[in-house]
Amino acid sequence: MATFQKRSGNWRAIITKRGFPRQSRTFDTKAEAEAWAATVESEIVRGVFISMKEAENTPLSEALDRYEREIVSGKKGAIQERSRIRIWKNSALANKSLAAIQGKDIAAYRDSRLTEVGPNTVRLELALLSHLFTIAVKEWSMGGLVNPVQQVRKPKAPEGRHRRLKPEELDRILSATESPTLPDLARFAVETAARQEEIADMIWDLVDLKKRTITLVDTKNGDTRVTPLSSEAVRILERIPRRIDGKVWGITPHAISVAWRRAVFRARAAYEKESEEKGTKPDPAFLVDLTFHDLRHEATSRLFEKGLNPMQVAAITGHKTLQMLKRYTHLKAEDLAELLK
Repeated sequence: MATFQKRSGNWRAIITKRGFPRQSRTFDTKAEAEAWAATVESEIVRGVFISMKEAENTPLSEALDRYEREIVSGKKGAIQERSRIRIWKNSALANKSLAAIQGKDIAAYRDSRLTEVGPNTVRLELALLSHLFTIAVKEWSMGGLVNPVQQVRKPKAPEGRHRRLKPEELDRILSATESPTLPDLARFAVETAARQEEIADMIWDLVDLKKRTITLVDTKNGDTRVTPLSSEAVRILERIPRRIDGKVWGITPHAISVAWRRAVFRARAAYEKESEEKGTKPDPAFLVDLTFHDLRHEATSRLFEKGLNPMQVAAITGHKTLQMLKRYTHLKAEDLAELLK
């Protein structure tokens, strides 16, 4: 029932049986082709055979296009997902059919990518491909398709960041910026623990200075969250000029990141020059490795240091689980020692 053909160093297995569609697949070795053929023939005899014709005729690149149209367009992280799709479409697996992709192919991709990018980047890329295979089975009538991503080890998740602001760092960064918006915006971030995207999307219609609250609608987890405003946060908002378009800040998340990186770079350069003039050795960890998102870490930790309990902090930050909240919380040992007195 099964025949085998050698083509350009590969082996193609072909199965023909009356009453069933013709089945074929190409493998690197004859042993793999024979093993697959034996499995399919056994399934036919036992009446459990599921045709893989559509999966065999669908290259990964085509499946990625469909996944982008039907799935990614509805995701909040669509921009990042499209970037990962482009990476997969430029990979050596793009022209392979879904049915032909095996665990060893995914393992080879994983190992190669780990020489170029970090573990978390690779984990996210594998997660996208794994979800594509899940959708193909559940919604694209590709029953019998095996998810090869589930057959390989995922890169170990990197340890969460522990970076907190050192004394004077924020003041130096904001003094060095050329952005008229960043100083108030960054201090507001430290006061509220709001995410970068949430701050950028703020509109005045959802700010209530009398009640000292702001309603955040387009949050990362999709829920609407009412965040309390500290006295300092209220003062910051009260001195901001109102814009015609109704936005509070009038700056995009990307522009915030760019302005922050430039300010950190300038602040570090000024600090090094100052140290040189004083004849002192600059602290290698001062004004280094600071992202805007670290302000959310800092703000969350400060909320705990003020004495708020985990439920109260979660209501402000929007974290869904204690484990997620813990990743963003790094308490200073000296402050905890004060509480133990």
